[in-house]
Amino acid sequence: MAIKLLNPGGLPEIPVYRQVSIATGSKLVFIAGQVAWDAEGVTVGEGDLAAQVERAYLNLGTALTEAGASFADVAKLTVYAVDWTPDKMPLLLEGIDRASAKLGVTPMAPATLIGVAALDVPEHLVEVEATAVVD
Repeated sequence: MAIKLLNPGGLPEIPVYRQVSIATGSKLVFIAGQVAWDAEGVTVGEGDLAAQVERAYLNLGTALTEAGASFADVAKLTVYAVDWTPDKMPLLLEGIDRASAKLGVTPMAPATLIGVAALDVPEHLVEVEATAVVD
């Protein structure tokens, strides 16, 4: 495997991701931000943050598979959330948990959550992008 995830001593252990990702593979895969669109470009889960997070992660899984990668190869995730406030964290985690159950994996790569004013389409509440490294 090209990615080793770890939590160094002296840094807090976060249950939903690891603090460090060490990549040793030879092929970099950059996945554009994925939103809650179905294959026809229709927004899934309008107004429902958990549903949109779930769909964005499922779309990310599809893109990774097409690139010959999986969540095990993800070195870094970036999540953009509209009008983010900490009280929305349970919905974000619910969406990740639902996607994880469907994908059969738990994304644990280092992640950054960024609150934004808006995304490309007014109905979109979240966008998730990834960088993967494949042997």
